Amino acid sequence: MPEKRRREEKRREEKRREEKRREEKRREEKRKEKRAYIFFAKAADLGNLKAMEKMADALLFGNFGMQNITAAIQLYELLAKEGSYKAQNALGFLSSYGIGMEYNQAKKALYYFLKAAKAGSANAMAFIGKMYLEGNDAAPQNNATAFKYFSMAANKMYLEGNDAAPQNNATAFKYFSMAANKSGQPLAIYYLAEMYATGAGVLRSCRTAVELYKGVCELGHWAEKFLTAYFAYKDGDIDSSLVQYALLAEMGYEVAQSNSAFILESKKAKIIEKEKMYPMALLLWNRAAIQGNAFARVKIGDYHYYGYGTKKDYQTAATHYSIAAHKYQSAQAMFNLAYMYEHGLGTTKDIHLARRLYDMAAQTSPDAHMPVFFALVKLETMHLLRDILFFNFTMRWKWIKLDDTLGQYWDLFAIVLIVAMLIYLLRNRYG
Repeated sequence: MPEKRRREEKRREEKRREEKRREEKRREEKRKEKRAYIFFAKAADLGNLKAMEKMADALLFGNFGMQNITAAIQLYELLAKEGSYKAQNALGFLSSYGIGMEYNQAKKALYYFLKAAKAGSANAMAFIGKMYLEGNDAAPQNNATAFKYFSMAANKMYLEGNDAAPQNNATAFKYFSMAANKSGQPLAIYYLAEMYATGAGVLRSCRTAVELYKGVCELGHWAEKFLTAYFAYKDGDIDSSLVQYALLAEMGYEVAQSNSAFILESKKAKIIEKEKMYPMALLLWNRAAIQGNAFARVKIGDYHYYGYGTKKDYQTAATHYSIAAHKYQSAQAMFNLAYMYEHGLGTTKDIHLARRLYDMAAQTSPDAHMPVFFALVKLETMHLLRDILFFNFTMRWKWIKLDDTLGQYWDLFAIVLIVAMLIYLLRNRYG
């Protein structure tokens, strides 16, 4: 026992020392941030454009322990007039998200991105390409135009102004990789890979797509930005975290798209108006789903089912649940789809298919066992009640709709009745 107590005490002491070291490290980082802030502030006051860009970034992302979106926008606008493509990109990004301004100013965003692209910004070219790929009021959907801008972003020297696919895949990939490593623009590389893989706007080439996907995977410099966004969220700085995740999301990172959508969905952010959060979250969930995120696909179904950020559309909800269920084997999607088949929401009512989907959900995930059990008990009980009420005097069987008999929420009444019966039986058995 004494030996065990000593080991326990030693572990606690090591933990205290580690926490102390972390706290000292954090204090040192704060001191460095303060010194850096003073330095950049002085340089910005003297009119140094690079320092002003750093200050604007700090105000936007909450660096140096401060965040002021309005001041950041004012500084970016001043810098944009001076020809700073970084400021033009930032204003385009903020306009597209509605951060600190009106939501979805697509024309304003395109205006700033075009100015930055003209100045030679690979990021701006990639953002324009994405706008044309997805389509909006300012940039109608056009695969050929999207491919053009993605190519320009990936390699300004090699493919600028050339709409055709490169004839030499190895040489093209070499220059794509060089451009990506230099400009930090994996978004262009990723979407080029997608377009080669699907043949959208360019002759399909699986080999080139694989090489480009590999190039994206090898660009690992973004990890630090993810950590900064994560720690900002962990420390309760939701607005700073959202801005950083949103920027990463615009660069094409699926995890950042999901995280941004999650933060918007929670409605904890203060820099975006609440009524704008669900539509933007839906857009981000959709982008993540396109990249193969099963959870995001289920979320899109939920948004259409409940009418979050869009009008209620049971048929569209069922379509997304079906994709998540059959393509990604999502137990939640199977359960949701089973419920819709059970009640005929957005699809033809099919009790047998509902049963099968409930069973599939239980087989796919142990967490689904209990919800599926109650769902099947309710389904079978309702089926029995329907059989009892299934009659008429001419011997021609006819359904009596429980919705009309017991009201809109008859299924909830049935669940309560089943639970009450189970409690009664258990109390009689063990009481």
